[in-house]
Amino acid sequence: MTDADHHDDKRRSSKRDSFVSAKADITNRESIICGGISGLTSRFFVAPLDVVKIRQQLQTNPFKLRESTVRTLPEYKGTISSMVKIYKNEGVTGLWRGNLPAELLYLLYGSIQFTTFHQTNLLINTYASENMLFGLQQFITGAASGAVATTLTYPLDLLRTRFAAQGNNSQRVYRSLRHSILQIYTDEGITGFFRGLRPTVSQIVPYMGFFFGSYAPLKTLVSGISEDLNLDTFGSDEAIAGMIAGTISKTGVFPLDVIRKRLQVQGPTLNRYVLQNIPTYPNDIFGCAKMIFVTEGFRGLYRGLWVSLVKAAPASAITMWTFEHSVTALRWYDRKMESFQAS
Repeated sequence: MTDADHHDDKRRSSKRDSFVSAKADITNRESIICGGISGLTSRFFVAPLDVVKIRQQLQTNPFKLRESTVRTLPEYKGTISSMVKIYKNEGVTGLWRGNLPAELLYLLYGSIQFTTFHQTNLLINTYASENMLFGLQQFITGAASGAVATTLTYPLDLLRTRFAAQGNNSQRVYRSLRHSILQIYTDEGITGFFRGLRPTVSQIVPYMGFFFGSYAPLKTLVSGISEDLNLDTFGSDEAIAGMIAGTISKTGVFPLDVIRKRLQVQGPTLNRYVLQNIPTYPNDIFGCAKMIFVTEGFRGLYRGLWVSLVKAAPASAITMWTFEHSVTALRWYDRKMESFQAS
């Protein structure tokens, strides 16, 4: 074997196919366990950024003003300054406000998302044409996994948003997770738990489609560049690819995320949150978008974009890196257990 052949073999072996790809050989058990682990890990590290993002998205600051309108400065401006303000007013726990429903959300969401992703891939590989473009299959499976996971875990997403929107003890709308569930059901009925679901699904379908559709090719690209340049990425190819995919995808669908947050806090408790100037919006995507555009301008639809990208990049990186390496670790553990039982 020539040196060139040896080099090619080494390169092919180092480019292990991603576990998040159309042809990945992965079990439901691995998807559930590793998806849950990746969701929990990601949420814990980006929780403060999530709280800041939600509050920036909920505040209003009109850009198009009539003469009689008095302009007020936004209460939360800038990522670091917003975190400092929350810390001063609410303590360190304020940066993790709503973390219990959020951790439950990310645990269930990650498990459902990756399980649905791989089950959809199995269906497509079984029944669809073998000539289907790889990127198209990744987009379809990503969109399907996002839609299913979002719909099934949506009440927790709504609770996460409302907890993050309330202030300290004197400003709390909900005292506990149990109290929030009972009060929302009493005041708004079962539909109150699904307020804003349509714009959320409308956002998540293209977002997760583009994210998963671009992740595997980006991972291959990053791995190829690092090998060509003889760079040691310390196993971070998944993190880099996830970061790039998350940033691009989040930017493209961000206005729908703003609409989702504004609709999630509507209802009888609207004026009791830490931001008390949140308007009442029509309960539909286009009506809400039109009102934001008229009162705040085009920039209003991108309120909180910077902190959202600051959050999305590490969140996506941590999620994909943790999932990929959790699968590897789980398989190593299974092999060790099989060897132990056989001895």
